[in-house]
Amino acid sequence: MKKSVVRSSFPLPILAVLFAATALCASKADFLAHYKGTPYHDSRYQSGAQAIPGKVLCAYYDLGGEGVAYHYADAKNHGSGALNPANGTYLNEFRMNEGVSTSYTKFNLDPKVDDNPYDRVVPPANLLYVGWTAPGEWFNVTVQVAEAGEYSADLLYTSNRGGTISLDVNGEPATGPLTIVSTFDAADPLPWRQWHHWNVAPAIAKLRLPAGKTVLTVHILTEGQMNLAVFDFRKAN
Repeated sequence: MKKSVVRSSFPLPILAVLFAATALCASKADFLAHYKGTPYHDSRYQSGAQAIPGKVLCAYYDLGGEGVAYHYADAKNHGSGALNPANGTYLNEFRMNEGVSTSYTKFNLDPKVDDNPYDRVVPPANLLYVGWTAPGEWFNVTVQVAEAGEYSADLLYTSNRGGTISLDVNGEPATGPLTIVSTFDAADPLPWRQWHHWNVAPAIAKLRLPAGKTVLTVHILTEGQMNLAVFDFRKAN
């Protein structure tokens, strides 16, 4: 008996895209079904999942704690409640009981901190960021993607020695190592301020994102000693 052959009306390249999209959706659904973290919110910040396209703030990493929403080398927040003393203010006490170290950009001090003349770009004042990073650490950020497709992201950061990071999408590697260029400037007479020379890495990350709820994982791969503030996502051309 002659076997019947079912032929698709789609060209092979389109079929490949459809198969890839189906696999991406299956991977996303499986990861999200088991993920226990939740979008960050508090009495001041209540918007939940951060929107893409748009600015994704690293300091609003997910709730869920060590091993779920993040992994950090120790349980101490070296910024909030430590370098920034616990004094009842939102910025100084931001997430101070969690292991990810956070701080914020400080302006109009003497000597100047984050509004210093060695910045490549001047960041917004009072901008929360993740710092005191070390290789092997990671944190998750839940986002809401408006439309599936290819995206690129600029990164607002500092790095006193360079290094590499990477991004996962719903538990799957999405970028490979991304090079962070050092912002060290030997002209700065204050050694501690090497951690406060802000720069933007344009289109540092290029990745495909599914529509809807998605979890991004930021990995610190090498060197550490970075301050990571904002990924600014836009649809790729």
